[in-house]
Amino acid sequence: VTMVEGQMKELSEETVVECISVAHEAIKELVALQEELLGQAAQEKLEVEPPEDTSAVEGALRGLIGDRLEGMRQPMDKHARSAWVEALRDEVIEAHLAGLGALDEEGLEEAAGLAKKVFRKIEEDFVRKTTVATKTRYDGRRPDELRAVACQVGLLPRTHGSSLFLRGETQSLGTCTLGTTRQDEQIVDLMLEDGRKRFMLHYNFPPFCVGEVGRIGSPKRREIGHGNLASNALQAVLPDEETFPYSIRLVSEILESNGSSSMATVCSASLALMDAGVPIRKAVAGIAMGMIEEGDDYVILTDIAGYEDHCGDMDFKVAGTRDGVTAFQMDVKMTGISPERMREAMDQARRARLQILDA
Repeated sequence: VTMVEGQMKELSEETVVECISVAHEAIKELVALQEELLGQAAQEKLEVEPPEDTSAVEGALRGLIGDRLEGMRQPMDKHARSAWVEALRDEVIEAHLAGLGALDEEGLEEAAGLAKKVFRKIEEDFVRKTTVATKTRYDGRRPDELRAVACQVGLLPRTHGSSLFLRGETQSLGTCTLGTTRQDEQIVDLMLEDGRKRFMLHYNFPPFCVGEVGRIGSPKRREIGHGNLASNALQAVLPDEETFPYSIRLVSEILESNGSSSMATVCSASLALMDAGVPIRKAVAGIAMGMIEEGDDYVILTDIAGYEDHCGDMDFKVAGTRDGVTAFQMDVKMTGISPERMREAMDQARRARLQILDA
């Protein structure tokens, strides 16, 4: 399995894995049909040039780096770690370029660009191998350990409900606004009939949340996708219109991001709903799981930070209540994940979800 996404009504982790396995068998039939059609098309593959051999540059940089990358394996905030790695990179590349002898400006620029790419590869390789070998993460956490969690409600005096959810260096400010059912519902133009949305969740990821400056405009693909995932996670616990005759709009403003802001949104939204007095059946929380695989060894990581998402092989978001899963989304960078690994990741996610729900 290489990718999954869906919502459900508090299913057990075991049932979810069984459902995916059933779907996977059907997908195999579709793949077999595609391969048969490919064979009939007999399309010749394009010739692709092999990648440039960078082994000499890699060997030179590894010699200059030595064991100094060990210095990044300690608790540091996101920007301090980035600054530390960049300082080491610049020092190593400067020494590497000095050893190349006389080069013109264009040659220096080309050599520096290649050295930066190779350094990044060495850095990622170091993070992956040391995490798997030591079963300790670069920030000192155990594989199944959450970052510090903090919750606050009733921050904003003029909203019906508000909350702030923090997990490590990821923060989501949630607001809940209530309206009348007909007048304030969102009208959805469908092809054959008119539709209305009584429940809306909007997710905003402004550039400043990752220390950048940029234009804030209409929602982008990522914001729409994360908003849909968080919305799906909450659908199972919402009261029906007869019980609670109001339209509900939630907004998640990501104030700071270092991994899994969509799952932080699930948590802040759940808190904001309760602060607004919406009688949801149960609280909902979400967590992002990761995995690093090196040869036959692997480690599954709870509550991945941005660095582990970038260097790792899996981003598996699981949301739910104490009694079951309500939504999930997974993508992997390797050839696929087995049902056994998925089951292990979901069990680990459940333990983390219960910890967050306790908070």
